[in-house]
Amino acid sequence: MKLYAAHLHAIAEALQNIFREGAYADREIARILKADKRRGSNDRAFIAEHTYAIVRYYRLYAHLAGAEPQTKAEWWRLMGIHLLLNGIDLPDWREFKDLDRSTLQSALEEARTDRALRESIPDWLDVLGEEQLGAEWTATIAALNEQAPVVLRVNRLQADAAAVTESLAQEGIVVEPLAGDALLVTERKNLFRTKAFQRGLFEVQDYSSQQAAPALEVEPGQLVVDACAGAGGKSLHLAALMENKGRLLSLDIHGWKLEELKRRARRNGVTNLEARPITSTKIIKRLTGKADRVLLDVPCSGLGVLRRNPDAKWKLSPESIERVVQEQQEILTNYSRMVKPGGKLVYATCSVLPRENGDQLRAFLPSPAGEGWEVEEERSLLPQRDGYDGFFISRLSRTR
Repeated sequence: MKLYAAHLHAIAEALQNIFREGAYADREIARILKADKRRGSNDRAFIAEHTYAIVRYYRLYAHLAGAEPQTKAEWWRLMGIHLLLNGIDLPDWREFKDLDRSTLQSALEEARTDRALRESIPDWLDVLGEEQLGAEWTATIAALNEQAPVVLRVNRLQADAAAVTESLAQEGIVVEPLAGDALLVTERKNLFRTKAFQRGLFEVQDYSSQQAAPALEVEPGQLVVDACAGAGGKSLHLAALMENKGRLLSLDIHGWKLEELKRRARRNGVTNLEARPITSTKIIKRLTGKADRVLLDVPCSGLGVLRRNPDAKWKLSPESIERVVQEQQEILTNYSRMVKPGGKLVYATCSVLPRENGDQLRAFLPSPAGEGWEVEEERSLLPQRDGYDGFFISRLSRTR
């Protein structure tokens, strides 16, 4: 498509807010796209795609530019570098003077010999990744820089895969079946405007994330607790697996996220869910020994979902990872007490780091809180091997 100054003004504004004001990329891009209602779908797609791409390779582009951008002109130069290296011819504007594709390609080839530069990540993260994943790290971080596939989860309370596939096809959206309730979208379109979405026939949820709820082995009629529910993607999945029977408690420390869950639950036709904010430790204590199943999709570094949130690598730090590891230990120790003898717990993260995953189980089991617990299953999903988000899922059973 033709390159317009308005496109680049929008991208530059988003980038400056993301990197200078600490805005989250997804929210900032959504704000930018809503700011001008005159933009067509192609314009919005161009702005979103190239903003995300520059965020993803920010360090590499800044290296090629000679320094991190500070002025408006430097942000435009950074955008020009990205566009040239992606085969887009630049107009003869003063902002792009002295940019030459062949010169940039030579500099790019040299920069690619350095993994941290090539994959555009902080040096400390490159060191940590190799320390944690060894030979797997190079392929893992490369895969996490690829564009994420779009996967849907069929809401079996409202429809089956065939009905969702047919409904989407009527609106020009083609999907392919994966295992379980998953459908792979083969062409990126606005799914949230479809009749199928508005009727609650599906949710957008990565294939790896869809493995967490089934791992809990819930049954209709049970008391199930989703203790770190957030906006509730996995709670909705659990409700469907429970066939709307029994009691599903969705807990979170952030009440505003639970309000979003309630709205989604209504659209999904979920009737057995109760959203409850964790306002004190009493909420957990009152449930001690009562739950048949507990899902702990704990806060984590989010390194397994960098493809969706590429700005996260610039917001993380060694200190923030230390804090989240400590928080995970506390949640596993305290929240596991809700499970009654004979019950089961799933501990899950969207991280690829063993210290957030299997290492947490190894620390929990010999502790006083881990007495009477056994690991039934443990899976690490890696993007280069499994094709979707990096994820960790483990199921533990309480024998006494």
